[in-house]
Amino acid sequence: MTKFSDLALDPRVLQAVSEAGYEIPTPIQAQAIPEALKGRDVLGIAQTGTGKTASFVLPMITILGKGRARARMPRSLVLAPTRELAAQVAENFDTYAKHTKLTKALLIGGVSFGEQDKLIDRGVDVLIATPGRLLDHFERGKLLLNGVQIMVVDEADRMLDMGFIPDIERIFQLTPFTRQTLFFSATMAPEIERITNTFLTTPAKIEVARQATASTTITQALVPLTPSRKDRSFTEKRAVLRALIAAEGAACTNAIIFCNRKMDVDVVAKSLKSHGFNAAPIHGDLDQSQRTKTLDEFRDGTLHLLVASDVAARGLDIPAVSHVFNFDVPSHPEDYVHRIGRTGRAGRMGKAFTIAVPSDDKYLKAIESLVKAEIPRGALPEGLSLDQDDGKSDRPRAERGGRTRGREDRGREDRGREERAPHKPREARAPEVKSAAEEKPAPVAQPREEPRRDRRDDRRDRRDDRREHGGAVVGMGDHVPDFILQSFKISSAAKARIRIPNPRTAPMADRKHMAPHRGASERLRLVEVRTAAIPAPGD
Repeated sequence: MTKFSDLALDPRVLQAVSEAGYEIPTPIQAQAIPEALKGRDVLGIAQTGTGKTASFVLPMITILGKGRARARMPRSLVLAPTRELAAQVAENFDTYAKHTKLTKALLIGGVSFGEQDKLIDRGVDVLIATPGRLLDHFERGKLLLNGVQIMVVDEADRMLDMGFIPDIERIFQLTPFTRQTLFFSATMAPEIERITNTFLTTPAKIEVARQATASTTITQALVPLTPSRKDRSFTEKRAVLRALIAAEGAACTNAIIFCNRKMDVDVVAKSLKSHGFNAAPIHGDLDQSQRTKTLDEFRDGTLHLLVASDVAARGLDIPAVSHVFNFDVPSHPEDYVHRIGRTGRAGRMGKAFTIAVPSDDKYLKAIESLVKAEIPRGALPEGLSLDQDDGKSDRPRAERGGRTRGREDRGREDRGREERAPHKPREARAPEVKSAAEEKPAPVAQPREEPRRDRRDDRRDRRDDRREHGGAVVGMGDHVPDFILQSFKISSAAKARIRIPNPRTAPMADRKHMAPHRGASERLRLVEVRTAAIPAPGD
């Protein structure tokens, strides 16, 4: 059986590995480390949780043991898709390079540029970065990549999912052609294969397990759920999740709960906390300090349940995770392999539960087609009551498509409803017959103010007028006012009084009162003609 001492590593590295408690390498480590020490490009394909990080960290420390870093010119580069994974790689370097004098710098978002610039200016042997922050430093002129001897791309398939492939290609072009490249991924998509064919030179391909397979130490279960109503699907899934956690009891020492959307991460975490569970969310919209604090609490056991988006599905090395719950079926089948790979690590046993509704059938078929196996079906927990929630969705009201109506909105609708209501005339009542004893002298009528009229009263009056005239509108149709039927003739005296001014021949004193252009002057003459056409009293 191969041991670390048989891999020709630096004695200082072997001492650090021994102090960490490791003696026998994993299959990917036993095959990748010797090839990397020879200076060859390596293409490693292995399922998550098999120790890929140490497969490139240990040989890098050994190779970089000789040499010295220069300012702003790192000697090696490690690219990771997320901040958490980059920080985890940095922790591995701290663990295995503690007996050497190698320096490192971590370039991730959420941290000020100033501190990172100071580290780069001093010169680092190992630069660990996410693609976006690395290019930011390069474009600011703070970093040169023409001194990179070793370049590592970790979790390449996650890079593809997050849209980093164009950035990766650009970074490859900025590094020297003579570099050594170590390329690691859990799956091998066609786009990943194209990059490896372009930028790797006769790599040593190491595949220790069939692509996209789950570890045999993970017990999987699919829990189908048919909601009572479509709008209660989200609420009833939360009830099923709580029941599954409760049914596991003490066996569930800690767990990661995965959701597809950041919004749902917050809602599920809030729901669990309101029912007495020790849970906290983690996703890309949180501050880096909050994300780091939450992960530290989960690692040291202070936090029991970690509700996460796929930002925590890739590469996070938390060995003692007992359970994984897929609150949502992942839309990308590769994500399923990475999610459940957070449990059952380092030889430990783990369980993975997936809650599925009928609309998830197409995603389930894609997952089972990828892993070449059917996910075992499970049953709903005994004694589950889907009415445990208050029946109200925790989703934001804007997402549900509704909005709160205020008092002003309701009043506006009531006013509009009154205006649209048809006017009903009062019914005629028969006069009441009173006896002589009951008859009293009528009181003297007192003058009273006319009630205030508004637009609704005017509309009612117009409708009453139309009813009295058989629906015809007075002044239109057959009834024409007399003044419209009168004809006017221009007398000779009136014609003589008509004077049409001409701006060209008029005196200068009168031109300022005339229109400045031809169109206006023509309208002015037309108005004067119409005014003069009205007969004078003596005509």
